[in-house]
Amino acid sequence: MSEDTIETGKDDARHAEKMAKKKAAREKIMATKTDEKGLIVVHTGKGKGKSSAAFGMIFRHIAHGKHCAVVQFIKGAMATGERDLIDRHFADLCEFHTMGEGFTWETQDRGRDVATAQAAWEKAKELILDERNSMVLLDEINIALRYDYLDVNEVISFLREHKPYMTHVVLTGRNAKEELIEIADLATEMELLKHPFRSGIKAQAGVEF
Repeated sequence: MSEDTIETGKDDARHAEKMAKKKAAREKIMATKTDEKGLIVVHTGKGKGKSSAAFGMIFRHIAHGKHCAVVQFIKGAMATGERDLIDRHFADLCEFHTMGEGFTWETQDRGRDVATAQAAWEKAKELILDERNSMVLLDEINIALRYDYLDVNEVISFLREHKPYMTHVVLTGRNAKEELIEIADLATEMELLKHPFRSGIKAQAGVEF
């Protein structure tokens, strides 16, 4: 047997031993995690993927046969793959409400934007209180909060005091308020490293929408 073969065998044995210890430690930690609760989840940051990650959670819910709902606070002017797929195939499991009229620079009417955001928030509260929904996605609500179309304190108070214990609520959009991050169980900031838009590439179907 060559020295290289012997050394490789030793490396494999050390690796196996290391992974066994890691597995045992992981299982010990996991054994202490026994609680369940409805989470407040915030996806924010300048990077792409906030809504995409949130819709991944919605589709997991659908895959498990769980009822869920989506309220879109800003988007609405154009069709999206997620909305089309849900409306065509999963409307019995996921209630989808597109309440927005487009990005703020498109409407150019603050009063109208405030009224639209308030209507979306009323629908969101209704869906969150409906305990048939185990998850409610509030897509781009952080933008409505950033521009003070909604009162962040009202949103936080509702989530703290009225959200059913086992209902998950996911809030997306860049520039999430610090107060919202503070109450979140899970908060993720998407960091922008590169984006094709900066190279003159437009939004493309199946990637951005």
